[in-house]
Amino acid sequence: MLSTAVKAARRAASIINRASLDTDSLTIKHKQHNDFVTEVDRAAEAAIIETLLDAYPNHAILAEESGQQGDSEFQWIIDPLDGTTNFLHGFPQYCISIALVHKGQLDQGVVYDPTRNDLFTASRGQGAYLNERRIRVSKRIKLAETLIGTGFPFRDFTHLDAYMAMLRDMVQKTAGVRRPGSAALDLAYVAAGRLDGFWEIGLSKWDIAAGCLLVKEAGGLVGDFQGDDSYIDSGNIVAGNPKVFAQLLQALAPHITPELKD
Repeated sequence: MLSTAVKAARRAASIINRASLDTDSLTIKHKQHNDFVTEVDRAAEAAIIETLLDAYPNHAILAEESGQQGDSEFQWIIDPLDGTTNFLHGFPQYCISIALVHKGQLDQGVVYDPTRNDLFTASRGQGAYLNERRIRVSKRIKLAETLIGTGFPFRDFTHLDAYMAMLRDMVQKTAGVRRPGSAALDLAYVAAGRLDGFWEIGLSKWDIAAGCLLVKEAGGLVGDFQGDDSYIDSGNIVAGNPKVFAQLLQALAPHITPELKD
């Protein structure tokens, strides 16, 4: 199943790479404020779904552009182009994210960065890998020494004040905060030790499913703002190595509104 997901990701990457040569010719549509979709997203998603269903015709699909298809104990969760805004601007930080959930548990994960040819993979209980080399979360133990990833609110600004308070504290309490613009890739970077931790508000399942498995299989922790397991559904996520994860939760806690606890 992991090999099939990798095959699907590489098919999508070939479509994305060709389109990246002439982004000015793309038709761009607004799904909602600051949320864009192009024919590249749709073509890449179609290629992924075709590859997966050719191999597993009875599996269910949850994809960003085409929604939910089928009903099965196996469900593929797909983001064909995480970081569309970056892609449209020629900013080389975007990826393909494919995860498989089996009976409610994350089972397989692929995050593929076509600009760097970085292939992150994970299977439940078998570790996480970057280009077939085992990866682990970082070993830093002091928040003051960490590099932390995040994502700004860009569609829904309901929690913007709470987020800005979080960001203000994180800038002061860490060695640096980065906002590259692709949550799936940010989580893969946590798994690989390139980032020590990550937090964001209001993500979708397809943004984080594969990345969460990567972090866990690389020895890290993932949770919501209370450290619990509702992050896939709520989209409110904190991730990091075990020492940093606990300190992130503590640092963010004063700014968690009642709405963010739901």
